[in-house]
Amino acid sequence: MANATPSLDEAIIIVGAGVFGLSTAFALQQRGYTNITVLDRDLPPVRDGSSTDISRIVRSDYVDPFYSRLATEAIETWKSSSVFKPHYYPSGFMLASEAVADPYLEKNKETLRGQNQKYREFNDLAALKANIPGESLRDVKYGYMNLNAGWADAAGATRALAIRLSELGVSFITGPRGTLRSLIVDGKTKKISGVNVVQGPPIHASKVIMATGAWTTRYLDDLDYHIIGSAQPVGFIQLTAEEGKRLANMPVAINVTSGVFVFPPYPGNNMLKVAYHGHGFEVKASLESGESRQSPFSAPKRDSNNAASTFLPEDADQYLRSGLRQLIPSLADRPWVKGRLCWYTETPTGDFIADYHHSVNGLFIATGGSGHGFKFLPVLGKYIADCFEGKADPEVKKKWKLPSPSIGGKAIMVNDGSRRGPPRRTLGEEEQLKARL
Repeated sequence: MANATPSLDEAIIIVGAGVFGLSTAFALQQRGYTNITVLDRDLPPVRDGSSTDISRIVRSDYVDPFYSRLATEAIETWKSSSVFKPHYYPSGFMLASEAVADPYLEKNKETLRGQNQKYREFNDLAALKANIPGESLRDVKYGYMNLNAGWADAAGATRALAIRLSELGVSFITGPRGTLRSLIVDGKTKKISGVNVVQGPPIHASKVIMATGAWTTRYLDDLDYHIIGSAQPVGFIQLTAEEGKRLANMPVAINVTSGVFVFPPYPGNNMLKVAYHGHGFEVKASLESGESRQSPFSAPKRDSNNAASTFLPEDADQYLRSGLRQLIPSLADRPWVKGRLCWYTETPTGDFIADYHHSVNGLFIATGGSGHGFKFLPVLGKYIADCFEGKADPEVKKKWKLPSPSIGGKAIMVNDGSRRGPPRRTLGEEEQLKARL
């Protein structure tokens, strides 16, 4: 559907104050747009969004050169921007494997070499062990270290960007007044004119950008063929001050065979985060007030905090501990201070979406982080804004195009080899009750 080029004073609503929404708002404001309003249930960092808690990996290790280039650009901004630099930790990123020649690692190294990026290869266990002081790594056989990588304080970075946006004149509406209930679309022209919210009158705009992450299918049931929400397990361990000091200089470390990864302790509180880049869990979502879709779907709740529970499914708990036993065995039996199910917004290819809706004029979709979007926070909005204005580079436009519904089927993750671990399954009713999902 043809969409007119937006004018700078045109009213624009961005629904979602996560990575996609905030980064897009920043890029549009920098281009001179003067009437931008961001809606969300919470002020950033959104308590149960995928762009919150203490850490996210920042790395350029991709099989796909497109994302590797984009990540390299983002890393430079993480290191130089006054907004982002205080929240970036250049710890390096160590990738280890239980196989001598893991295809994913080999493709990663090929991409890095093609872009003249340096890495340090390890061909024996002793070299790998030297990167995690005092630990006896198990099972892994080889790997490499990317020194131009690290991690970012997710909550701190999104909060800082939101504050900067507010200073620049971008409006934020939160709470029930900022909670989307439905879109306002003219039945004849199929043109959007704003949104209905949980509390108060409608909020009007001629352009609406849906940056709603895993919540997207709650509002747009015609995108089920390309988007699905999945919950990913994360565990947190409280270290002693001595343990924190010992591990302070370790890199982010991942066993790519299992997908389990570990962050360095968070400075100041010595909290250690453990997760795995896997296929996650679906839920049987229920409708909330004002929702009317028919088909079953997997998404977080709209009107409650999806991160309130510390529940981890038993198989996820065991898998995380098994992975920790390989990377930092001294902590493998330490109790979790808390657990969390973090929501991914999956697409079949793992590519993002930055495109206008196929049938609603003025509705733009910016989502599909697929578990790897956060690192691009400093630069993502620039490319999304290009798509929004209809002037994106052909490669970006092709990568992030919303496919036609005619492709059919359900979104199932087909990834670049980085997703490991058990296949995705649907949480049982009792598990959903415990997780409050």
